[in-house]
Amino acid sequence: MLVHADRFSFRVTDRTSVADVVGELAPDDSQASVEEVLVAFTAVEKPDEADADGVADLAVAEIRATAEKVGATRIMVYPYAHLSSDLSRPQTAADVIERMAGELRADKGLEVFRAPFGYYKSYEVACKGHPLSELSMTLTPTDASHADEPARGNPVAESKALAAERQLRSEWRIYQPDGSFVLADDFDLASHQGLSDLFAYEREGNRTAEDAPPHIKLMREQELVDYESASDTGNLRWYPKGLLMKRLLEQRVTEMVVDYGAMEVETPIMYDYAHPALSKYLHRFPARQYVVRSDEKEYFLRFAACFGQYMIQHDMVASHHDLPVRLYELTHFSFRREQGGEVAGLRRLRSFTMPDMHSLVQDMDMAKQEFIKQVRLCVEWLDDIGLDCVPAIRFVRSWLDEHPGFVEELMAVLGRPALVEVWDERFFYFVAKFEMNFIDTAKKAACLSTVQIDVENTERFDINYVAEDGSKRHPLLMHTSVSGSLDRNVYAMLENQAMRVARGEKAHWPVWLAPTQVRLLPVSDDHVEGAMRLADRIPFRVDVDDRDLKLGKKIREAEREWVPFILVVGAKELSGEDLTVRQRLGEQKQMTLESFLELLAEETAGKPKRALNTPRALSRRPIFVG
Repeated sequence: MLVHADRFSFRVTDRTSVADVVGELAPDDSQASVEEVLVAFTAVEKPDEADADGVADLAVAEIRATAEKVGATRIMVYPYAHLSSDLSRPQTAADVIERMAGELRADKGLEVFRAPFGYYKSYEVACKGHPLSELSMTLTPTDASHADEPARGNPVAESKALAAERQLRSEWRIYQPDGSFVLADDFDLASHQGLSDLFAYEREGNRTAEDAPPHIKLMREQELVDYESASDTGNLRWYPKGLLMKRLLEQRVTEMVVDYGAMEVETPIMYDYAHPALSKYLHRFPARQYVVRSDEKEYFLRFAACFGQYMIQHDMVASHHDLPVRLYELTHFSFRREQGGEVAGLRRLRSFTMPDMHSLVQDMDMAKQEFIKQVRLCVEWLDDIGLDCVPAIRFVRSWLDEHPGFVEELMAVLGRPALVEVWDERFFYFVAKFEMNFIDTAKKAACLSTVQIDVENTERFDINYVAEDGSKRHPLLMHTSVSGSLDRNVYAMLENQAMRVARGEKAHWPVWLAPTQVRLLPVSDDHVEGAMRLADRIPFRVDVDDRDLKLGKKIREAEREWVPFILVVGAKELSGEDLTVRQRLGEQKQMTLESFLELLAEETAGKPKRALNTPRALSRRPIFVG
């Protein structure tokens, strides 16, 4: 609402619940009185979050145009929440109003004033009363972007980091295991298909899925996971076999990280938008958030375990003797409001499971040591699940120049070429970031593992340790997810198997992850009871196909489910003679039961075990995907 006034004055009377967004006021900001002024009463609404900067710029253009029409050279930008019952989040509103004031101040012909956001105020206005002295208007993201249709659905908040990410300018290099490098444009990528695909993907920057990835068909055929029409897109349902695999992945990564020295914690899934440190952090992390409302306050659903672990680290007492201090949480539910076109199957979700570790380290030397150790964990994880990934490393140029031997040490650990991005400036909270990227059938990259050195957030969240001299100091912070999203790991394994099938090879699971590790096929109904007794002697995930099907049909069904070991059970096998073992990856063999159990133990050594979570008899299993 625009009011051309003879006089306008205000005075702050008290703080509101969202005053922390802008902090304490200076005395000069708590009151003002201006004559001959155009007052822009401004409310920022939820739909504006879809393009907050665009709406702010549009508002500035309207204010300038009106000021010119009425001959006003003074502008008062006045936050006025009473114009709307559908207000945006406080941080968004504060940012929009700040942008408006800043853009108007850039006009040398205007004198611009701004009333503080987040405070109760009394005001007096003397409106002039001419035809243009009172104007009201609603500006929307649609107006700002000239879209054909209005914005729909839940608002998507975009951080400053996401906007900055689109503006990044960097140098791309290919580093060799010996630490030498050439510019990526000068490197012969012909014999390095993964590197070539990753470099092309990074430069193109298109994350949208044009066609349905093959893993979507496979995840349904294998009855692992499926879409849920009753929920938001990117929130999926997991069937028993898929959940079993997911729980095994969770157990394995947790064991690795706890054995490494992390302490496991659990934290809330939602946080207050108005929390001063968190609201600032949201603009430094490239993600979009879900929003929930409770008791007239707005909360965002976490997109990582960072927030809860920051709060714990802020409150705990640690000395230099304790460092590094590593906290870990397996967040079964993390949320990101990914753009609709990017959400496809398991590759990119809006609700996902993320193992997340944050390590406090004393200084950069300790950070570099932790970085190398944690990269080794990432490499071990990918070996466990049978994936060949492409390393990508990102550095701020000044940091890389200050630590010239670090990249050589890192490359020796990787033992393979890596794509390295060097930024001239630091846009985010980290100065070094490691990723392992899986390249799928559509030549798109998906990050599965990451390690980062954070140089901002211990200061932002006032996280301290007690130094040798007794003083309090801010440590550095490591962000690490050894596996990345476990949902995405299942996607990568399925896509990898789709590529194997396309090459004429058999799809398969690592034996420790297979929902059914051994299937017994009774030759006839007379052998079902004996097969059940034999299954009791096999301490692995074993089931029995007791259905009234021909043996050939049973074999084909087991192969369709990628069962690693198939045993045909007849009178000979039940009498104690050698078993006939059909290996999915290997030849058919005659083995004693003891030799077979030794083979299974060898295939699953060092990996977690879980019981079958479906009925042992296939005749008693429901069909989840028809």
